[in-house]
Amino acid sequence: MIISRKIVLRFPPDLIDQPIVYRLVKDYNLSFGILRASITPKKEGLLVLELTGKKEDYRKGIDFLSRLKIKIQPLSKDVIRDEDKCTHCGVCIDICPTQAFVLDPKTREVKFDKNKCIACELCIKICPPRAMRVSF
Repeated sequence: MIISRKIVLRFPPDLIDQPIVYRLVKDYNLSFGILRASITPKKEGLLVLELTGKKEDYRKGIDFLSRLKIKIQPLSKDVIRDEDKCTHCGVCIDICPTQAFVLDPKTREVKFDKNKCIACELCIKICPPRAMRVSF
């Protein structure tokens, strides 16, 4: 079974110059898409990836990252919509490149699908009540 997950990796400073993504590809047969990267020498690195591969290869790849003391978390935990602030105005619907926002025709509320979100931050910039935020 092939799976695809969006994850946030936080690298300790001593691993910044290591070929970790290369190892995920070569040793664990995973493919990847870089959604965001922030890597500064002598500081923590941040890499947001979409990893795809066979379920068992994915698990082994995640185990490899864990053994290196790389912090791993699903991207969906980092994309947040403040339901109290959201006015369901719909401005986010047209700007979202992955259609993570849809208008429910019955309730006229904007639904947010975290699984489709790639954290491009377009919704954050355009949201009038500032209901969207990304925290890495």
